[in-house]
Amino acid sequence: QFQIVESGGGLVQPGGSLRLSCAAPGFGLQHYAIGWFRQAPGKEREGVSCISSSGGATNYADSVKGRFTISRDNAKSTVYLQMNSLKPEDTAIYYCAAGVSYSGSFALYDYDYWGQGTQVTVSS
Repeated sequence: QFQIVESGGGLVQPGGSLRLSCAAPGFGLQHYAIGWFRQAPGKEREGVSCISSSGGATNYADSVKGRFTISRDNAKSTVYLQMNSLKPEDTAIYYCAAGVSYSGSFALYDYDYWGQGTQVTVSS
């Protein structure tokens, strides 16, 4: 029962930080490229960041460059999204997705497995 599970979302004040985690319990994500996506109310899903299976290649949406960092743990079993200097416009449901190869893009068809999302709310 391979599944993607996100965690770490919550309510944070503008300027604050959160770290999201993505995992596949009992399996690990070491064989997959990983993308983070988000969807705000009334808006389409958009790519945020992605990382290769080795962790050697990453990409970021322009809107989060310099503020967000994607990384993998040493065993590559878990992927993280460190979010700093959060803004109200970062409020969204954040989804983790796994693909069999890394393209460096945020095309939805590059990703085969999706988590159910974790809510991030940035508000005073």
